[in-house]
Amino acid sequence: MTHCAIKVQDLSFNWHENAPVLRSCSLEVPEGEFWMLLGTNGSGKSTLLRLLTGLLTPQSGTIEMTPPVGFVFQNPDRQLVMPTVGADIAFGLVCEHLDPAEVRNRVREALSAVNLLELERRPIYALSGGQKQRIAIAGAIARHCSVLLLDEPTALLDADTQLELVAQVQRLVKTQGITALWVTHRLDELNYCDGAFLLEGGQVTDQGDPQLLKAKLLQKNAS
Repeated sequence: MTHCAIKVQDLSFNWHENAPVLRSCSLEVPEGEFWMLLGTNGSGKSTLLRLLTGLLTPQSGTIEMTPPVGFVFQNPDRQLVMPTVGADIAFGLVCEHLDPAEVRNRVREALSAVNLLELERRPIYALSGGQKQRIAIAGAIARHCSVLLLDEPTALLDADTQLELVAQVQRLVKTQGITALWVTHRLDELNYCDGAFLLEGGQVTDQGDPQLLKAKLLQKNAS
C-alpha cells in the first residue's frame, strides 16, 4: 500500500460567505513522488498551497503531511533574507540548535544538491532569478524537509531557466526521497512530473497521468 506524504480531504475555504475559493477539495500525493497542480488564475491553486503551509486556515476539511515541510514562493526575494547564500541557508537552521560544524555540513550538502556549491559566499543580490529559486530550494533541503511545496516557482524566469529548475526538482525528488507538489499553469512542465491534478472552481476535477492530462488540456484549448 502506497503511503501518501500529502493528504487533503474535503478542504473548503472562502474569503467571504458568498465567495468560495475551495469547495470540498481532496487530493493525495504518494511519498517520494513529484506531482503538479494545474489550474487557471482564480482556480484556487495558490490558496490551496497557503492552506497546506498553515498561512491560511480552512473553514472545513483536513490536511495531513509528513513533516518537516518546505515552501518555495513564486518570488524568491520574499524568502531570502540574509546577505549571502551560505548565511541565508544557515539562518533557516537556527531553530534546530545545531553545532556550527553540522550547520556548515548541512549548508554545503544542500548547495551541492542544487549544483550551486561554488556560490556559498556569493551575495544574494548578485544572483539570477533561477539561482535564487535554487537557493530557496536548498534552504528546504538543508532542513531535511520531507515535503516540498512550490508555488509557480518558474513564473518570473525565462524559458530556458524554467525547464532547468523543474528538471532540478525532478532530480531532487528521485535522489533525496523528497515528495514535491508544484503549482503551475505551464503545460510543458508536465513532462517532468509523476502525476498531476487539475483544479477547477475550487475542486480537483481530473488527476493522474500527466501526459494524458496535458493532451486533454491541449485539445480543450484548441476547441
